[in-house]
Amino acid sequence: MNSVITERPSQPGEDKRSAVGRIAAFAAAARPEHLTNEIRQLFKRNILDSLGCAIAALHGQPFQALREQFEEYRAVGRCTLIGGGKTSADQAALFNSGLVRYVDLLDSYMALGGLCHPSDNFGPVLAAAEHAGTSGEEFMLALAVAYEIQCRFSAAIPVMAKGFNHATQLAISAAASAGKLLGLSAVEIANAIAIATVDNISLACVHAEPVSQWKGFSPGMTGMRAVYAASLARRGFEGPGGLFEGPDGLERMFGQSIRVNWEDPSLEIVFQTVLKKYCSLIHGQPVLEAVLELKRRDALAATNVERVRCDVFQGAFDFAGGGRYGSKDHPAVKEQADYNLKYLVAAALLDNQVGPAQLQPGRIQAADAQALLARVEVRPDDQFTSRYPGQLNARITIYTKDNRVLEKEQLGWEGGLTNPMSWDRTVEKFHWLSEPFANEDLRSGLIESVQQIDSRPISELMNLLAQVRPVAVFPATHRGIQ
Repeated sequence: MNSVITERPSQPGEDKRSAVGRIAAFAAAARPEHLTNEIRQLFKRNILDSLGCAIAALHGQPFQALREQFEEYRAVGRCTLIGGGKTSADQAALFNSGLVRYVDLLDSYMALGGLCHPSDNFGPVLAAAEHAGTSGEEFMLALAVAYEIQCRFSAAIPVMAKGFNHATQLAISAAASAGKLLGLSAVEIANAIAIATVDNISLACVHAEPVSQWKGFSPGMTGMRAVYAASLARRGFEGPGGLFEGPDGLERMFGQSIRVNWEDPSLEIVFQTVLKKYCSLIHGQPVLEAVLELKRRDALAATNVERVRCDVFQGAFDFAGGGRYGSKDHPAVKEQADYNLKYLVAAALLDNQVGPAQLQPGRIQAADAQALLARVEVRPDDQFTSRYPGQLNARITIYTKDNRVLEKEQLGWEGGLTNPMSWDRTVEKFHWLSEPFANEDLRSGLIESVQQIDSRPISELMNLLAQVRPVAVFPATHRGIQ
């Protein structure tokens, strides 16, 4: 009997001409020597910033719900939940990613037609690193790879302008870096990317009013599935090699070719990331900087404010001013408040700060906040729009009841590209966010662990994160950041 020999179809990573294969080759080829001392210092800053954001969110009700979900659906695993407890790698990715997102203080990368939050990769990359028992340096390298992939993709495609959410490119970056940490070959990493991405197309309608709780957890779900996809690829599962160029692939979905130089091995995109000073979408940072400076400079009482005009670039108006994504007149919950320039301006004027306390439902729904936000007008400004994404600018005009007109044009903010947040200021922000959840010794230990992360095992950091209290205890003299 003649045997029939069938040729095995090629896998996506075997064709280096395919985009998915080139991304996988880029991830597999990344080496610690690509991390210069300056790049390492910036990543330590961003890592500490992500940890501060995560710890500050531990009191959030969704995280108790997630712990109950984990108990119902999965046995105890070996990956650490920030604030204590163990679970599987994929569920740790969801939980810790959700924490980083929750108080809306995470880092950002600005691009034409959208943006992304590179630290959305933090939870899945951290989980994959702990699951694989890697060094801190390997974790940092994989995080740098993830930042690079997600941001390069964001720069090439106006993802959000085309109706998709930036969790779409997160599937690519998180799967690639998880695969690298789990020791996958370039072919297997390509399969992980393809598996994770083909079923994780995220829609920008998640930002539309009334904004739901899922806006902040959608990236965590993507990261969760990316880690799981990497494990499947390690066991031989294959994904569609035509993810980008094939029939009905990403290029057809976006209606354009996707041109990125994946042969460039540099890991320098972290220089283009920006940090937040206020609990607000990134578009609100210059707005709040200007409002608070006017309030302090002119000793302005909120009761003396007649009305406020806020001129911003088009993206800020669409996302948070009442434009493309809907009215901002009646915020009621955190997810609506931190994406609402009217409320954020009102909160800054009333409370002289915009931190986690200003995202509590009681503060958002309070009569004084609702009354003042009704007197805030947000308008798009063509000149500011033309300068985006290189500049995020705003103009605030406050009309007072005693007939004064206070105006300030804000060019950037502390944490932006032209005025980056220093390590010392990031440490100050970390203390502000984590003080209710960790005593001084634990906070100091966490800071030192991040400073030395590239010379120690990742388990050291995880052991410290397990000691953080999951419930806030506010000291009598709780510090802030000005």
